[in-house]
Amino acid sequence: MSKIMTVDILSSIKGAEPSESVNQLFEVIKKANTSDNNVNTNHNNAVTLDDLREDVVIDSPQAEKQIIIENFPKEKNGFLVVSKVIEE
Repeated sequence: MSKIMTVDILSSIKGAEPSESVNQLFEVIKKANTSDNNVNTNHNNAVTLDDLREDVVIDSPQAEKQIIIENFPKEKNGFLVVSKVIEE
């Protein structure tokens, strides 16, 4: 987007009135220092692949399996069918 869109333009697109809080938010965003966004010097949360646990399948107790099956009674090709929760 090469053109700067002001609050007035954005508000008119949605049919909303510009508000003082939105204007203040845009002022804060305009003043933000974005010159060093690509520099990540915080490595405190980084882990190596050696630090990860081994991916191991653990068999669940039969009672836990039964609770899961009761919550998902439909099955297809050996897999539990989960209801679609997000629609487009």
